[in-house]
Amino acid sequence: MQIETLLYIILAGIIALSLALFQYVYKSKKRTKVHIVLTLLRFLTLFSVFLLLINPKFDKITYFNEKPNLLIAVDNSESVKYLDQDQKTRDLVAFLKENKSLNERFNLEFFSFGKDINTLDTLSFNEKQTNPTLLFERFSQVYGNSIAPLVMITDGNQTYGNDYEFAAQNYKHPIFPVILGDTTRYTDLKIEQLNVNKYAYLKNKFPIEIIAIYNGLDDVSSQLTISSGSTIVFSENLTFNKEHSSRLVTLTLPASISGVHSYKAELKPLANEKNTVNNIKNFAVEVIDRKTHVAIISDLIHPDLGALKNAIESNEQREASIVTPTEFMSLSYDFQQAILYQPNQSFKLIYDEILALNINAFTILGTKTNWLEFNKLQPYMQQTVTNQYEDFQPALNSNYNVFIVDDLNFSDFPPLQTEFGATTFSIPTEVILYKTVNGIQLKEPLLLTYEVNEKRAVILNGEGIWRWRAQSFLDEKSFHGFDNFIGKIIQYLDSNKKRARLNVSYESFYSGNDNVILTAQFFNKTYEFDNTANLEITIKNKENDQSQTVPFILRQSNYQVDLSGLEAGDYTFTVKARNENISQSGEFKILDYNVEQQFLNANVSKLQNLASQSQGTSYFINDTNTLIEQLIKDERFATIQKSTKKVVPLIDWKFLLAFIALSLSAEWFIRKYNGLI
Repeated sequence: MQIETLLYIILAGIIALSLALFQYVYKSKKRTKVHIVLTLLRFLTLFSVFLLLINPKFDKITYFNEKPNLLIAVDNSESVKYLDQDQKTRDLVAFLKENKSLNERFNLEFFSFGKDINTLDTLSFNEKQTNPTLLFERFSQVYGNSIAPLVMITDGNQTYGNDYEFAAQNYKHPIFPVILGDTTRYTDLKIEQLNVNKYAYLKNKFPIEIIAIYNGLDDVSSQLTISSGSTIVFSENLTFNKEHSSRLVTLTLPASISGVHSYKAELKPLANEKNTVNNIKNFAVEVIDRKTHVAIISDLIHPDLGALKNAIESNEQREASIVTPTEFMSLSYDFQQAILYQPNQSFKLIYDEILALNINAFTILGTKTNWLEFNKLQPYMQQTVTNQYEDFQPALNSNYNVFIVDDLNFSDFPPLQTEFGATTFSIPTEVILYKTVNGIQLKEPLLLTYEVNEKRAVILNGEGIWRWRAQSFLDEKSFHGFDNFIGKIIQYLDSNKKRARLNVSYESFYSGNDNVILTAQFFNKTYEFDNTANLEITIKNKENDQSQTVPFILRQSNYQVDLSGLEAGDYTFTVKARNENISQSGEFKILDYNVEQQFLNANVSKLQNLASQSQGTSYFINDTNTLIEQLIKDERFATIQKSTKKVVPLIDWKFLLAFIALSLSAEWFIRKYNGLI
């Protein structure tokens, strides 16, 4: 309590006593017992009122002990079961949970991890991917300011994400890996890597690159075959020994029939080989009968051009060439689409040529656009020319219904720059992105599509789209989101199909370890997105005719269904709306491949390095008693005494009010009883 407050209390007591004495002693000139009692009651009343006004407070300090956290992360991937360590792992987790000494020393928190991290409930060992990097990224955020050693129960084999050994450098606490498996080296042949393009073009040849690895000491030989169905399309004999333990095989196969074709690459197993699963890799190639060639026409040198070219060519079905207007005029028949980047007076012949060739165009406008000339070159859009520029950020139109647009967090993207002024259109348009300024959404379009005379067009009214691609990479650690967004625009311009109320987006084939996710959009009769639709998908396996029906789940501006649990095989599907007679069918293939079954041993050296660099210790699963002893005795993990300081009132105002009421009541009754009222 402050001295100033204490002085106020003393002064309040003096004033209260003075007022009480003045009323019942000095003023009445009597000093009977009744007057003394009344004086005391009046003093207590007045003093309590003054205390209520002063509201004295003091600091209350409480002390408590905080035990260190012990994070226990358990590998829940299929490789643990494949290495026959699943039951040992369950027993270890149960032992740690019940260990009395460990629970007295630490706050135990259990997690399981595969492709993601979850609070540990039960261990199923059915995760198809392993990404230990997430442990260090998320635990660093949550437990960065507390003591939190990590016990990592795993075989150390990673199949997904960035290298966890480097990611662990950001985790500032000791790591104690418990290694599932042993160091025994088995003789093994495996296909380490198979590289092949996802797409090939009809009547061309597509390249395949295979890296085969041998672990062993003796000289061995095997046969590498590639088959399609029951037909062997390639065969080669390979020899290995201790010094030459890897072989690189390159070949090409013909793409003679359009469609999806699946293949199987196989190394003939050795007589004493323990793991033969990693001798086989399935892959598929989609043969397409044409390739979209896009012309990016510009008189400028700008980073937007490179961003567009890279985004378009991320899909091997497409090729982009950056050309000047003059070059386009001599090569125009080689292109199926055109991107007109910031048109000027030299584009007059370009517009005439595009009209003659009847190809669709994507126009990008900005600060280098000759607006007066652009307004003359085409009749559909007219821009007010102010010769002033403004930065506009994008805002996604969730009601856009021409094709499925995923939200890439557009509102957080850098602004694009373009002419300041009103824009008018003489035809109906569909807006993908609106302009926003300082967080206020305008009714003006930033990105839009339109159709006229069976021709499609897209207009982006802003330059600087290369920043969007860079921001997409920063957000997702990949260009895939942005490239897919541009790819959908190119696909829209590449097709003149009639608009449908139900649109389904999916891949022709999926790898066995990929997420099999299909997305759909459903529109009402006025082509507005319907978020109340009841969509379901019926999937049928072509081989065994087994089928199942799964509902779609609404995800912001589209519907999604996750079919990642399906077995490898060929599937047909039908998506339909329950309340309307609208459906769409298709087919896809899931390749048979389980990356978790490619390992023979635990990655002992990597886990030992991980422990060493974090000042922890690695243990095999049979040495967990030693681990527990070290954790309990380690002085780095001491219990910390902490304190909390709270400013609390000296007296509860509710009790003080009750006391004032009681005191006044007692004074009134005494005065009434003695005839003083």
